[in-house]
Formats: sequence, C-alpha cells, structure tokens
Amino acid sequence: MHVTGTHFANRTEAGRRLAAHLGHLRGPGTVVVALPRGGVPVAAEVAAELDAPLDICVIRKLGVPYQPELGMGAIGEDGVRVLNDQVMRIAGITDEQLARVERQERAELERRARRYRGGRPPADLRGRDVVVVDDGIATGSTARAACLIVRARGAARVVLAVPVAPRDWTERLYGVADELVCVGTPSPFFAIGEFYSDFSQTGDDEVLRLLAEAHGERTRVPAEVDRELTVPAAGVRLAGRLTVPAGAVGVVVFAHGSGSSRHSPRNRHVAEHLNRSGLATLLFDLLTEAEEPDRRNVFDVGLLGARLTAVAQHLPGHPEVRDLPVGLFGASTGAAAALWTAARLGGAVRAVVSRGGRPDLAGPERLAEVTAPTLLVVGGRDGVVIDLNRQARSRLRCESELAVVPHAGHLFEEPGTLDRVSELARDWFLQYLPDPGPGTTGEPT
Repeated sequence: MHVTGTHFANRTEAGRRLAAHLGHLRGPGTVVVALPRGGVPVAAEVAAELDAPLDICVIRKLGVPYQPELGMGAIGEDGVRVLNDQVMRIAGITDEQLARVERQERAELERRARRYRGGRPPADLRGRDVVVVDDGIATGSTARAACLIVRARGAARVVLAVPVAPRDWTERLYGVADELVCVGTPSPFFAIGEFYSDFSQTGDDEVLRLLAEAHGERTRVPAEVDRELTVPAAGVRLAGRLTVPAGAVGVVVFAHGSGSSRHSPRNRHVAEHLNRSGLATLLFDLLTEAEEPDRRNVFDVGLLGARLTAVAQHLPGHPEVRDLPVGLFGASTGAAAALWTAARLGGAVRAVVSRGGRPDLAGPERLAEVTAPTLLVVGGRDGVVIDLNRQARSRLRCESELAVVPHAGHLFEEPGTLDRVSELARDWFLQYLPDPGPGTTGEPT
C-alpha cells in the first residue's frame, strides 16, 4: 500500500504539489523546461507558480528492437544521446541495430520538436537557472538526456524536479543536475503510473494548448466550414464531408479502403486530430451505393485511383480550400489509390500517409513515379502487411518512412494505437504540407 503523500489525482495536482517544493527558485532568472508529453501538464503548474517561462526539451526513448518498451537509452535535441550499457549488453545490441533505431527516433524527435514549438524559438537558457520537469522518474535515461541538453545550451544551474521517483533515484542521477527535487520516493516502486489516479496519455492537443497559454497565445478556434457536399469524379457524383478549421495550412483528402465510407470511425478519428492541428480534411465515398456490394470494386485500384485523382483536381473549385496544398491519406486499398493519384498528379500532391495500407497494389511502376514524401504506418502485430509495406517502400523513389506502431493489429483497435496513427499523420502532414517561410528552402531539417 502506498503512502498517501506520494499519490496524485492527476498531473495537474502533481505539478502544484511539486511547485510547493521549488519556491526558492522563483525569480526572473529561472526557466522551466518540460519533457513532452507527460511532463508538460506538470511543468505548466510549476512555471505558473514560479512566474517563469515554459519551454520544452523533446526526448525520444531508444527501445530494444525486439522489445521496444525496454529502453536501451534516449536521445534529445542538439544531438544528445544517453545509452544504458547494461541493457545493451544483455540484449546483445549491435552498432547497426542501435544506428537504425536512433535514425528512426531522431526523425520522429525532429518532427515533434517542430510541431510543439510551432515556429517559436527555444528559450535562451544561457546563464539561467533551468528547472527540468517530468511526471516521474523510472529508469532516468530521458531525464539524464534532458539535463545534458539544457546544460549544453548554457544553463548556469540545472534542477531536475519530478513528483515521484524510486528511492535510489539520487544515486542513479548523481552529478547530472545541480539539485534533485522530488515530492515522494515510495517503495516498492514498479511504474510511475501506479502513483496517479489518472495517468492517461497526454495528447498533443493538450501539449499545444498549455504551451500556447504559457506564451500568452490563443488556442485554435473551431472550424469555419463543416459541411456535407457532393463531388464529381469520373462520371459519378460522390458524397463527402469537408471540414476546414480557421487558418488551415493544408487540406488532406481521405481515400477509404475495403468498402469503407466517409463515415469510417477510424478515419474520422484521424481527421478530427488533423482538424484540431490546423489541417482541413475531405472525407468522401470512393464508391456509389450501387457499386459497394461488388467486392471487385474494392480492389480495383485503377477505378479508385481515377476517382481520387478527379476529386483532388476538383478541390480548387471549393473557395474554402482553393489555395491550400494537398495531402492524401489512404487506408487499406485506399492507400494504393492514394499512391496511384500521387504518381499521376506529381507535385500537386505534397505528402501521402498510408494507414494499415496495401501500397503494393498500386504496382511497381506507379510506386516508382511517386514524388510526394510518403509515410507508411502499420501495426506491429500485422506481420503480413508489414512485409508488403517494406516491399512497396523498396519501390518508392521519393522520401519515405515506415512507422510500426507497437502492439497494434491491422485495424488499430488496441487502446492508444489509433491516437498514435493520428500523431504520426499529423506530424508528417505538418512537416510537408505548409509552404516554407521566408528564408527557408522547404527541405526537412
């Protein structure tokens, strides 16, 4: 049974209680730096109490390839890498395996950093007291990486502060920070979440809202347009739904698969995430009601691709999205249609994302013609589709990535897996859809 003093209702309460231990740091020279995502709600309370600016330090765990939940280290911004030599030795990790995992996580880290900062420059830490905050310490690898990062960025004094940690955490992190602050160090200690009544995953929306509020910015207003419509495509008229948030920076057209319609709950879930991030979406039915019963139509990539192409070409006819760059999101056989269309339209399509897709059905010639950066997302339990996606990716000549969502099946029905798909898609589209700002090349960094 845990001591009451080391149990928290949620991250907000944990942040308030942690802030009570940091009053000596209140002053104009202090900056609070959070580890996204779970550390942000905690750090927001600390920053508010200390009247200090709030920044982030993006960290990515390096998971053992065959057991991703087991961390063998962590990486952070500015090229910092911290390794757990004991885990690597026991797991028999080779240099090649480490490099492959780090390359994948580094790309994700850079996307997240761009997403969370939203164009804001990192806080100037030179000569400042920096409080690094997370929602708890488990192994300490991510906290160690964060402290090294802020130190490298010129922090005069580094304070690592968390609500809960194992009893031996000071020994694990000795020397990494000038001061270690923790509300409680209970024993036994198995996982951070056991000391929270609500330890649900912190979403990107909450991170963005808290960071915007800390910078005195307004959060995004609701959609300006959300309506049903019909779109002409190759001699038929198809039903669709167009949603355009205020200040949209791009529009994503969804290509459903396996006979799904614009009412597909999984694609609507992803679309809503994209809408909240400033991306317009068009969900429409690739087949008419009369065509849906014939299963041959579901696998007719030429038919589906021709219709998706016609719809994408028709978009400029809608004034709400006339000047917006276009991305495509395909699921199942719709992924093949999306790549078929991307090959056909060339530079008119800025980015493609496939969820549990069959990109191989687009055919080798079409795949080789795709120029839009393409992200292939598959479930870790969907072995056959993983292999098909790897084969299809080998045919692509454009920039591409294969993202495997751990513990997810083909339909991403497992808790949290569809949210992960939404985050990956959102980051990919936000990286490649918006026009580059003045003085930039538009190339990914």
